[in-house]
Amino acid sequence: MSTRKKTVKAIAQQAAVQLEGKTSGYGLLLADLKQEIGRARVRAALAVNHELVTLYWSIGKHILTAQAAQGWGAKVIEQISADLQTEFPDMTGLSVRNILYMKQFAAAYPDEQITQQLAAQIPWFHNCTILDKVSDPAEREFYIRETIANGWSRNVLVHQIESKLYERQGKAVSNFQQTLPPPQSDLAQQLFKDPYTFDFLNLGAEFSERELEKELIHRVRDFLLEMGRGFAFVGSQYHLEVGGEDYYLDLLFYHLELRCFVVIDLKVGKFLPEYAGKMNFYLSAVDDLLKHEADAQSIGLILCKDKNRIIAEYAMRDINKPLAVAEYRLKSELPERLRDKLPDPQELERRLST
Repeated sequence: MSTRKKTVKAIAQQAAVQLEGKTSGYGLLLADLKQEIGRARVRAALAVNHELVTLYWSIGKHILTAQAAQGWGAKVIEQISADLQTEFPDMTGLSVRNILYMKQFAAAYPDEQITQQLAAQIPWFHNCTILDKVSDPAEREFYIRETIANGWSRNVLVHQIESKLYERQGKAVSNFQQTLPPPQSDLAQQLFKDPYTFDFLNLGAEFSERELEKELIHRVRDFLLEMGRGFAFVGSQYHLEVGGEDYYLDLLFYHLELRCFVVIDLKVGKFLPEYAGKMNFYLSAVDDLLKHEADAQSIGLILCKDKNRIIAEYAMRDINKPLAVAEYRLKSELPERLRDKLPDPQELERRLST
């Protein structure tokens, strides 16, 4: 190759390297800028929401104070709505219905600091949903905190309230206090529920454990939502070899806050004491074969159609691995007031045949 050709080739290679460097550098710069703009937009949206919720609280507070002082009735809300809409024609949210929500909001949260620190951190219509559906102050605070922590949409919030998450959270029977150190034991207890609600599944009256597992995997997004924050799905029928024999875990998760594996064993019947011993074996195997030295010890969850709480407590009493027992529900039960109003199957069949 001539000297000229070598020189041209060297220049081309150098240019290609420079171009690649510029392209790579530009790509990184663009990615950083997109990320920064995205973060700024989120901060701006949160700031706007905070100011809006705080404004609505203030309006409600002023109306409550004035009504108490002047003895005004409900009719004044209609007048306030009309006058404010005339004064601020471009501003939404000044309807009679929304001003009534503002008044209810201020009455529910008389402490402005609580409003600033909690209620103003979630969207206004999330607050309205909580006002409509929850009357207990502690329960309201629970749903606000969970919405902040999980970033729930309004539909998810409604589902969690209607499925009575407040009553179920932290209610699983467990031995966490005896088997986990205090900070982790408290967190673990709070994360596990009883019962779990799997009303998103499409299963008949009779089904096998394998069918239940397949349906949960098929609806894994809904399953993870019901499990709660921090659960990452690892696999189903997860294979372990112990002593030259094969074992399969129904479901294996990793929890990002607890920093540990979570083994779930599915049962279609009631809880039996021997299930605890089997789970203890699984957890020992997972700790030996999968657990990293930086991970906390693995936790087991036995999900049953039914359980006797006392039997579950006895079964776990001398188990040295952390585990919990909880029930699951496939569909919400029919309200008791409606049960007697439905015809029995024979009556229904007779009506359809006539």
